[in-house]
Amino acid sequence: MAEEYDLIIVGGGISGASLLYAVSKFSDIEHVALFEKEAEIGAINTYHTNNSQTLHFGDIETNYTLEKAESVKEGAETLAGYLEATDPERTMYDRRSKMVIAVGEEEVDRLERRYHEKGFGDLYPKLELIGRERIAELEPAVVEGRDPSVEIRALYTPDGYVVDYGETAQSLVAEATESTGVDVYTDTPVEGIVETADGYAVRTSAGTAMAEGIVVSAGSHSLQFAKQLGYGEDMALLPIAGSFFLAEDFLNGKVYTLQMAKLPFAAVHGDADVHDASVTRFGPTAKPVPALERGELSTVGDFFDVFGLDLDSFLSYANILADKVLLPYVLRNLVYDLPEIGERAFLPHVQKVVPGATLDDIEPARGYGGIRPQIVDTSARSLDMGEATIEGEDIIFNITPSPGASTCLKNARRDAQSVVSFLDGDYTFDAEAFDQATIENFPRGT
Repeated sequence: MAEEYDLIIVGGGISGASLLYAVSKFSDIEHVALFEKEAEIGAINTYHTNNSQTLHFGDIETNYTLEKAESVKEGAETLAGYLEATDPERTMYDRRSKMVIAVGEEEVDRLERRYHEKGFGDLYPKLELIGRERIAELEPAVVEGRDPSVEIRALYTPDGYVVDYGETAQSLVAEATESTGVDVYTDTPVEGIVETADGYAVRTSAGTAMAEGIVVSAGSHSLQFAKQLGYGEDMALLPIAGSFFLAEDFLNGKVYTLQMAKLPFAAVHGDADVHDASVTRFGPTAKPVPALERGELSTVGDFFDVFGLDLDSFLSYANILADKVLLPYVLRNLVYDLPEIGERAFLPHVQKVVPGATLDDIEPARGYGGIRPQIVDTSARSLDMGEATIEGEDIIFNITPSPGASTCLKNARRDAQSVVSFLDGDYTFDAEAFDQATIENFPRGT
C-alpha cells in the first residue's frame, strides 16, 4: 500500500465511488485512494437488494417541497445522464414508467393541489394528472378489483428509472481506475483517522496512509468518524431498517402511494425489480434498530458511538418517538417482521396499490433491506429529512440517506470542487467536462 496521497476517500458505496470518478476523471489531483471495508464495491446499502432501486426525481415523492424537488431533479438527471452514456445495453438500470396514486376524495384533492397549485406540473413537463381509465391502461392491476365508487387519480410520468446502485458504483470505480495515480483498496477497513500537522493519518487494517485531504462517505459510519475528530456533536442517528415483500408480476413500473405527513420515510410502493421485471417488490417498511448495518451485531457498539449516551440524545429520541404520527407508525412497522402476523398486517398496504392481492400472493423478501440513517438534530431535538454534509479542516463527512444515491454525482461534483480548493497546490476541477459526461446526456424529449 502506498503511504502518501493527496486525497483519501473512505467508503466504496455509491457516494464514495461517485467522488472517486469525479476527481480521477475531471481533476488534476495526482494521487487518490479509496478504502472500502467490504470485499466488493457497493456491497452494503448500495447493493441492489438493500434499497428501493429508485432514481428519485422529486416528481412523485409527495413529501418533497418544490425547492427540494428542484435540487433532487438536477441530481437525478446527472446520474441518469451517466447511465444513458455508459450503459446502452441497460445492464445497470432500466427505464420504466412511474406514478403516485391518490385513493379517496381527500387524497385526490391533495394530489390535484400539488400538481396545479404548488408548481410541480410546471417543474415536470412530462408529469400528467390521469384518471381511472388511463391508470387501468398503464397499470391494470392498480384498478382491477378496486371499488368503482372510490375516487382515484394519479400523477404519471414515463421518465422512470430503476437502478442497480451496486453495479453503478462498480462502474464508476472501474472508470476511475483507468486514470493513473488512483488506488482502490477493498477488504480494507479504516480503523481510525487522526489529524496531523501535514493533513491526516488514516489507519487501516493494511497499514497507515497519509493524505492532505479526506472525504468520508461511509453511510452511517460517517458520523462515527466525524465525532472521533470532534465534529457533528449536535447530531445523532436514528437507524431505520427497511424490509420488502415480494409478489409475482403485478406491476409494469413503479407505483407510489401518497406520503404520510411529517414522516421522512419513503411511502410504501410497489415496483418491478431492476433485474427481473416479473418480480414485484412492495415496501419498504421502516423499523428502528440499534445498529449501523443490517444484520451486523458488530455495529451495535458503533450505534452507541454516534448516539452519544448523553441527555440531549435521549431527549431527542423521546421527543421524536413521542410524536402522535411517528409513534403509531413505528409500532405498526415493528409488527411487519413477525412471522405470518407481519404479512397479514402489511397486506392492506399492498392492496392500496394492487387491490386484488391476497396473502397467497406475497411473501417476505428474505435477505432484502438495508439501513437508512435518519439524522437527528439534538439541539432542535428533531429529525432532519435527507442528507447531511459536515465540512471541517480539509475534511468532509457525508451522511447520505435517501435521496443520497439519486444525487450521488451531483454531490460528487460539489465535493470535488471543495477538495481542489482545500488541497495545497494548483489543482482544478473541470466542471464543464463533468457535465458533458453526465447531465448533458439526459434525454429531454417531450
